Amino acid sequence: MSLADYLAKNYLTADSKPDKKSKKRKRKEGKTEPSDLIIADDDALGWIANGAARDDDDGPVTVGGNTAEFRKTKSSNWRTIGTPAPSSLDQAAADAIIASAAAESSARLASDDYTPAIDDTMRMESGAHAGLQTADQVTAQLQRAHAEERARFLQDGDEHSGRGKETIYRDASGRIINVAMKRAEARKKAEEDAAKAAAELEAQKGDVQRAAREKRKEDLAEARFMPVTRHADDVEMNEELKERDRWDDPAAQFISKKREGKSVSGKPLYKGPAMPNRYGIRPGHRWDGVDRGTGFERDYFAAQNRRKNLKDLDYAWQMDE
Repeated sequence: MSLADYLAKNYLTADSKPDKKSKKRKRKEGKTEPSDLIIADDDALGWIANGAARDDDDGPVTVGGNTAEFRKTKSSNWRTIGTPAPSSLDQAAADAIIASAAAESSARLASDDYTPAIDDTMRMESGAHAGLQTADQVTAQLQRAHAEERARFLQDGDEHSGRGKETIYRDASGRIINVAMKRAEARKKAEEDAAKAAAELEAQKGDVQRAAREKRKEDLAEARFMPVTRHADDVEMNEELKERDRWDDPAAQFISKKREGKSVSGKPLYKGPAMPNRYGIRPGHRWDGVDRGTGFERDYFAAQNRRKNLKDLDYAWQMDE
């Protein structure tokens, strides 16, 4: 007696065993059913009352036989299409042919005078042909295109290459610039700028400087006809020295011939006393006699006189000793 029977007999009420069928038994029972398998459409909406009135494509699909019988079939249903697979002898012959072709191709590539045979069909911009090609064919095509282009370049000469021709310059809008005209305009502008700078420099000078420059030019022009040496009895030199005005000349008041006070530029001068300056410029005739300077000229001459006096005193003391 098993444990389950013992427990059921003494402590529990025994239930009847459920009638269970195994999958294998169900499969065997299914084999005996000769009915066909019908796959019907579950989406029938009931528009057609008679199922026979439907088209063949829309009707249920009937599969003859049983699925178990299909699985039970052990013979292969595959069909061979085309030529049968080659045998081992045919495969060996094909491999030998391929090896011989590869050997011939490598021998041709190794030779120096080998040029791939290329059909002149469509060409790309680089000179190579379109389509599936090997690297050697593409290299040969590019080399041939380069050689043709170089031969054509050498044959055309300088007319097409542009060698020796003048460079064409263009502005931002694309118009041709005349280089000669632009150079002439630049040269003219440079001359105008130089003349303007010279005029500004000349305007900064006074009338006395300009008159002195003209006088110097005249002296240089006359010096060509003058003797090499000038003595104390030279008339022109003596007249020039007499014409000079010295503000500290004590004998100036004894000169019988009075000259009219005019400047170098021809304008009248001031006739009264005036403080001297470093440049020897006398005031004009419109000066009111008031010194509006900073006193630098007075201090300048005072320092010069003091230095001269100290030098004279130093010399005198040395002589006394």
